[in-house]
Amino acid sequence: MVLGLIPARFASTRLPGKPLVDLGGQSMIQRVVHQAQQAQLDRVVVATDDERIRQHVLDFGGEAVLTRPDHLSGTDRVWEAYQQLGAAPNIRCIVNIQGDEPFIHPEQINALVSMFQVDLFAADPTAPDIATLVKPVISEEELFSPHLPKVVLNQQGNALYFSRHPLPYQRGREPAEWLAHHRYLRHLGLYAYKPSVLEQLTQLPVSPLEAAESLEQLRWLEAGFQIRCAETELDAFGIDTPEDVAKALARLAGQ
Repeated sequence: MVLGLIPARFASTRLPGKPLVDLGGQSMIQRVVHQAQQAQLDRVVVATDDERIRQHVLDFGGEAVLTRPDHLSGTDRVWEAYQQLGAAPNIRCIVNIQGDEPFIHPEQINALVSMFQVDLFAADPTAPDIATLVKPVISEEELFSPHLPKVVLNQQGNALYFSRHPLPYQRGREPAEWLAHHRYLRHLGLYAYKPSVLEQLTQLPVSPLEAAESLEQLRWLEAGFQIRCAETELDAFGIDTPEDVAKALARLAGQ
């Protein structure tokens, strides 16, 4: 069984009530749920801190659980939701799907699920602790944006480091030349975990690298967990501000 969990909190500094924002006749959370339901997931559940969101999900036919409001990360909220649903021994992996990406592609979710196939999972001790997605950087704007984390991988496709700064630094070249001389990768915030690993992740304290970069996945690397990365050409579109809402509406109109 593969479980998809979508953390969705009401409070947002730049866009309060974000999951309930209307996008062309459907709420943002409804669009996320609809996209996730088209992926290779056996169950899709919204994990929220607000009764209004929970009831809204139930009203459009989705499934939701109410979690504590004091979680510091979506990972913690996903773990509580998993516990509420009742841990099952036959769950291959849990997929943490961002609640603010209404255009997420089912193929992106499937790429992570494929790394936890039953035969591989049973026979291969190198099956990942955690899986996530990366995408080639195609513009200088992406490369130098601190809002789009970059990642470097080893030869097995495991993450070595994540940073808000371009990785690697190219000695002897001007930054404007970097993209022409190296293939950079950016990180997309979609994760899949073994259930036993997810439990361990929620017990880790904030690490020095995480505190410096404000990237939760660095806590996991510092603790010794393996993060396997699958590459996708499909983009991600997160919504954090009213300006992002306007862009999403324009995208829907174009479709």
